[in-house]
Amino acid sequence: MPAKTDLEDILENLHPSLVDESYIFITTKEPINVLVNSLNPVATFTENEGSTLVITKAIADENSIQYDTVFNCISLGVHSSLEMSGLIATISGELFKNNIPANVFSGYFHDHIFIPIDKAKLALEIISSIGSS
Repeated sequence: MPAKTDLEDILENLHPSLVDESYIFITTKEPINVLVNSLNPVATFTENEGSTLVITKAIADENSIQYDTVFNCISLGVHSSLEMSGLIATISGELFKNNIPANVFSGYFHDHIFIPIDKAKLALEIISSIGSS
């Protein structure tokens, strides 16, 4: 199925779901290939200052990794095009109105929004209501 490009259609078909796992963000200056096998990150991104890895809280705890914030992930069920605009702006705008921070990772098929765990259920309600507004 081809990726959707019409914003109105995408917003009507978000189908957000809360992933049944908790995540934390860590940063390292070590080459990530050293850590990928042991920490099994769900996402990575390398910047000049170091690499960011998103790993499960369980793996962080097993490896005695310190963290400040625990996140839940809301995955969008819609397959939106990587070249369309407005989706993340629309969602983050609605979350902003409710003072909910959002950290977004876009995969090829879906967008994934990491929300502090204490605000995740409210964020899911807000995102779920977007298409029906």
